Amino acid sequence: MLRRLIPDPFLLALICVVTLAALLPASGRAADAVDVLASFAIGMLFFLQGARLARETVISGITHWRLHLLVLACTFVLFPILGMALHAAAPGLLSEPLWIGMLFLCALPSTVQSSIAFTSIGKGNVPAAICSATASNLFGIFITPVLVGALLSARGDGGIDVSQIGKIVMQLLLPFIAGQVLRPKIGAFVARHKKVLSITDRSSILLVVYSAFSAAVVNGVWQRLSGHDLIVLLVLDSILLALVLGVTTFASRALGFSKPDEVTIVFCGSKKTLASGVPMANVLFPGAQAGIVILPLMIFHQIQLMVCAWLAQRYARAIGKMEPAAAE
Repeated sequence: MLRRLIPDPFLLALICVVTLAALLPASGRAADAVDVLASFAIGMLFFLQGARLARETVISGITHWRLHLLVLACTFVLFPILGMALHAAAPGLLSEPLWIGMLFLCALPSTVQSSIAFTSIGKGNVPAAICSATASNLFGIFITPVLVGALLSARGDGGIDVSQIGKIVMQLLLPFIAGQVLRPKIGAFVARHKKVLSITDRSSILLVVYSAFSAAVVNGVWQRLSGHDLIVLLVLDSILLALVLGVTTFASRALGFSKPDEVTIVFCGSKKTLASGVPMANVLFPGAQAGIVILPLMIFHQIQLMVCAWLAQRYARAIGKMEPAAAE
């Protein structure tokens, strides 16, 4: 009960970083230095992700192609459709920058660490989750910029410069590939220091958030944001997550997947990545706009963690009851 009442430490850290950016935003040469440091930190984050991922585990999950196609369809088709539907139903609920943030959220790939962690807790198909979540992130490097451009063009906001895909590849994909190449030499070291390196991962995200929010503060973006906007974002993010969880659960059962596969589909298909989303926003949008564009993602990220933590426990109990019956 106490753990449920205490907020997630990472959420508290995000709140502290946003507060720091509001009170002491980086500007001028300091902002340039923070941007360079943030880019380096994100590159290191994806390098370590590549070094952690065992190729054997990926190969063992690749054969489950029906599951992966369903997860990718939920991530890159279902989410954008729902995002556009919400905007069409109530376009006046949010300001244009926040609606852009909602659509950007819908175009992002799935998470890796939390998808795998919740799948493991819920007794799902972990090898398939590793493969599916990783594939979603790698495909997202190319799909997300194109999808964001298409969604914005559909609303008449203009598209995204295709050349920006190259920037995302340089910042995210190349470090990941380098980590995979060096995994035979550094994989054991990374595995031994997993807890320390996880702090590095989160610190890099916090640094990028500070950079984006500082730019927003310096340019006066936050003066156009009200408490009403935050409440509406909370409601819309909750509705979006509830719809996706419902669709992924229904689709996995209708298509005849096993219960462990259902767990994987639900958790991998309903997540959106903060780790990839923040640096992508920094590349795709101007610095001042990026700070407000990532706000829907930050709220959605925390909601998905709380809801999926509860859901994973339910799945674990349900599958736990099924195992003795199957053994008999």
